[in-house]
Amino acid sequence: MKNQKEKALINFKKAYSLLSKIIKMVEENRYCIDIMQQNLAVIGILKSAHHTLMENHLNFCFRSAIGSKNEIKKKRMINEILKVSKLANK
Repeated sequence: MKNQKEKALINFKKAYSLLSKIIKMVEENRYCIDIMQQNLAVIGILKSAHHTLMENHLNFCFRSAIGSKNEIKKKRMINEILKVSKLANK
């Protein structure tokens, strides 16, 4: 579990660094296409971090909740997954 979160953290740090670069590019009035390419790279990194966290959540938290006998916990966990999935697809 910790390994997956560490992978996501690395991706967040990469995205953070790249965002700083993009801000500087905009401030320097760099070519729009170059800025957009870097922006797409950040989006890709953030999507990768999201997928890593989702995989971790499904393999540990979700599996644990679904394996329990607590129906309220199961429903809440399913609703959380649906909510995050809906947000990710906007």
